Amino acid sequence: MKEAEKLYETLKKIQEPKGFFFNKDKGRTLDLLEALLTNKERYGYMGCPCRLLSGDRDKDRDIICPCVYREADVREYGSCYCNLYVTEEWNEGKIAHEYVPERRPPENLFT
Repeated sequence: MKEAEKLYETLKKIQEPKGFFFNKDKGRTLDLLEALLTNKERYGYMGCPCRLLSGDRDKDRDIICPCVYREADVREYGSCYCNLYVTEEWNEGKIAHEYVPERRPPENLFT
């Protein structure tokens, strides 16, 4: 089993009971998980694959997956910024797939 698939199975067991589901597009989900693993190799932590990392764990602490913005994004939009974590309703098409705006403060974007 590929490493991304192992990560998928591990995180699914942890996150689903909390109400966070993976995007039903498994190809996209596995691509995002691969990117998380690449970031872990590069930086030593699984920083958000959809954001620019600084390489400094302390500066990037808010965007280590799952990021601190995930809960609010999923609550408001049914999906996190990357569309990795979603609600069941989002996966079932019961709610619109709206663009999730960046919540990270501008001063943290390019640190």
